[in-house]
Amino acid sequence: MRNVRPVNRFRHTVTAELTKIRTVRSTKWALLLTLLICAGLGYGVSLSLRHDFPRLPPEQRRDFDPLFATFYSLSIGQLALVVFGVLVTGSEYSTGMIVTTLTVMPRRGLFYAAEIAAGLLAAAGTAVVTVTATFLAAQQALGPHRTSPGAPGTVQAALGACLYLTLICAFAMGVTAIVRSPAMALAMLLPLLFLDSQGLGNVPGLQQVIDYLPDQAGAVMAHLGGTGGGHFSRPFGPWTGMAIMLAWTAAALTCGYLVLARTDVTSTRRRGLRGRRPAPPDRVTRPR
Repeated sequence: MRNVRPVNRFRHTVTAELTKIRTVRSTKWALLLTLLICAGLGYGVSLSLRHDFPRLPPEQRRDFDPLFATFYSLSIGQLALVVFGVLVTGSEYSTGMIVTTLTVMPRRGLFYAAEIAAGLLAAAGTAVVTVTATFLAAQQALGPHRTSPGAPGTVQAALGACLYLTLICAFAMGVTAIVRSPAMALAMLLPLLFLDSQGLGNVPGLQQVIDYLPDQAGAVMAHLGGTGGGHFSRPFGPWTGMAIMLAWTAAALTCGYLVLARTDVTSTRRRGLRGRRPAPPDRVTRPR
């Protein structure tokens, strides 16, 4: 491997990481669930809104936004993609294989970059397929209230949704690299994203901080929130939301690399083995 060019070495490492993603059942299920949850829930929510539309108040019918109904399911489906990101980065820590991996690939920066790149490629491909399928399913369910791909704001919302799903997966990978534990990473990420940060919004003085959390910035990117009044409004637009999301992602990935580069990964394995009693020796029955 000494005579291999850095570019080729990186490409080979990314290929190896993609192979790992493809052959592990849990990561494949997480990607598939992202598509099924978003498309299925998007169809169900849109169909419900179509049936209830005649009974809505006049102001709600006037301000009805088909894009909000289309991409609302992403706020739930993103959880499966977050789980995927956690599994890609954290599975080797939970099994102790990180020691073997870094023995084979001693250049930690190269390994980390390849792992993140492989995860982002899988997440981006899943995001494009998911957003497209969700849009088509939701428009079919909305019927006469649907919008078209050429309508103002549709392409921007779809691209923002794809970018947000990819970045939230990268953010989850960075957080997992920091804590070096899939369970701890999920314990931190899932409550925040599942509650959509709305529960903390009722605490006085916290709303101005919560508006700048990753999921809130992503809501603006996917046309699920915007400037103006209302419960789903945010004090910034899509471009600012994208900048906020990029800043969160870059910070998480950078801190994850610093943790990997400056800590002893064998301590993770020792923590996992601590407290386990050694297996008793096999009993040998001697013939009488």
